[in-house]
Amino acid sequence: MASFSIPLTGLKADSTALNTIANNLANMNTTAFKAQSTSFSDLFYQEIGTSGAGDPVAVGAGVKVAANQIAFTQGSINSTGNASDVALNGNGFFVVSNGGGGYEYTRAGNFSIDSDGNLVTAAGLNVMGYPAVNGVVNTNAPLTALNIPIGQVQAPRATTSIAMTANLDASAPAGTSFPAQVTLYDSLGEAHTVNITFTQASTAAQPNTWNYSISLPASDYAGTPPAASTGNLSFDSSGNLVSATPTGGSIITLSSTAGSIPFTFSGLADGAADLSNLQWNLLGSDGTPNISQVATTSAVSGTLQDGYASGQYKDFSIGADGTVTASYSNGKSQNVGQLALADVPNEQGLQLLGDGNYGTTAASGTASIATSGANGLAKIQGGALEASNVNISSEFSNLIIAQRAFEANAKSVTTFDTVTQDTINMVH
Repeated sequence: MASFSIPLTGLKADSTALNTIANNLANMNTTAFKAQSTSFSDLFYQEIGTSGAGDPVAVGAGVKVAANQIAFTQGSINSTGNASDVALNGNGFFVVSNGGGGYEYTRAGNFSIDSDGNLVTAAGLNVMGYPAVNGVVNTNAPLTALNIPIGQVQAPRATTSIAMTANLDASAPAGTSFPAQVTLYDSLGEAHTVNITFTQASTAAQPNTWNYSISLPASDYAGTPPAASTGNLSFDSSGNLVSATPTGGSIITLSSTAGSIPFTFSGLADGAADLSNLQWNLLGSDGTPNISQVATTSAVSGTLQDGYASGQYKDFSIGADGTVTASYSNGKSQNVGQLALADVPNEQGLQLLGDGNYGTTAASGTASIATSGANGLAKIQGGALEASNVNISSEFSNLIIAQRAFEANAKSVTTFDTVTQDTINMVH
């Protein structure tokens, strides 16, 4: 009977609404949970006649659930201080492997590191991103599971260039020597102290000139130390370095883009490969000479070199662009990958998979994948998590409304039951 079926549809629909609200409240502390809301639509109508004015008279068949919509509004972001936690501030999803060669998508960034060093979700799915080779991320490469080099050792890097910011005292008497030092590393990561000695060599015929000598301590060699690398530096009348001439070599004229002195160290005592292509860079990062000659005390204000010793993994961090960077005990860091983010044309078409994950469907459209900040995607905040966007006040209000609707439909059922019972009693 319609008298019973109509309120039963209401009870079923209200029950769905109550379940949705209960699920929202149950997940109010779930990382990046997105609240849902239930909407209804009426069922088909049966025409039972017309009015005196000729208007159709129709009776409805009840109500049904039209949709359970997800509110993809931003949740608040709370700092955790945990390096593996990441939050999305804006549009998009993290990309995770579903274990079967496909991808799932999530806003929940409460990641952790498994025993193999993989960055994984709370459910153990691999977090996907772009790979890095020798510290350089390749965003054109296929996505791969991001791995943290826990317990690994960063290989040493032999020095290829050195630089020094210094001043040589223009007023120093001829023959005055000024010693300076730069540390470099060989292919085994062994540190060596390079001695660079400057000697005032200005004459009336050749003013503003200093000789230089580059050497290592005798103990750094397996045999007899080779002769030092020598030459001279020439300055203009304003104290700017303009050229260098290695002994037995050609003059090196400095420009804004070029100016370095080649030198070599071979036969090292520790058995490391020869340092055969070393360059002493005479230019600063702005293209101007970094050695000057003015009438003030000779001094070195800074040195640079591009090598380093081996280092043990210490920790990692995730930057605002999603780049995952590992830090080592030698003070160096290296990029090991970059988090990938995804977007879909229709978020409401996503399939809810549990564990905070979503799957694409024909309704959602195919996911497009890029990096943080690209194509309108969110910015990433490391050491933080996005909270649920459940509004407890709104949910309690909706709960009362759904409860009242359920009670009203239940009352309709009991009323119709009473009417039916009275009808039966009339027959008997």
